[in-house]
Amino acid sequence: MYDILIQRMRDEVTQLGAKELRTPEEVDTTLPSSRGTTLVVVNSTCGCAAGAARPGLTLALQHEVRPDQIVTVFAGQDREATARAREYFDGMPPSSPSFALMKDGKFVQMIHRHQIEGHSPQQIAAQLRELFDQYCRESSTQAV
Repeated sequence: MYDILIQRMRDEVTQLGAKELRTPEEVDTTLPSSRGTTLVVVNSTCGCAAGAARPGLTLALQHEVRPDQIVTVFAGQDREATARAREYFDGMPPSSPSFALMKDGKFVQMIHRHQIEGHSPQQIAAQLRELFDQYCRESSTQAV
């Protein structure tokens, strides 16, 4: 039963067009070499992921300005991949759920759990749209 629930949580993000990074090698192949903007979704089993983070992401991706690429790691499930992804978030403490925005393979900004927990999906979407508007506007391609 637990595996089915975890798969549903994964599917909520991958159905939005996110690519799962399940190993450290996949993270290392993807993050530092990505061009344009990449949103890294640090997925989680917690209530704020289900009630705010994933629904907020869904709403944010309806915005006309989006990252070129979306990838996801799953904290507590794909531990090594998540730990490796966090190494790319310069100076940021571990946080899940969270969103990290990368540009041309470099970390630029993060939305931490404390910015998600206790907020509505609409508030999370607004935070993500602000990031998209600030960093993704000049991107030439719009994935998702």
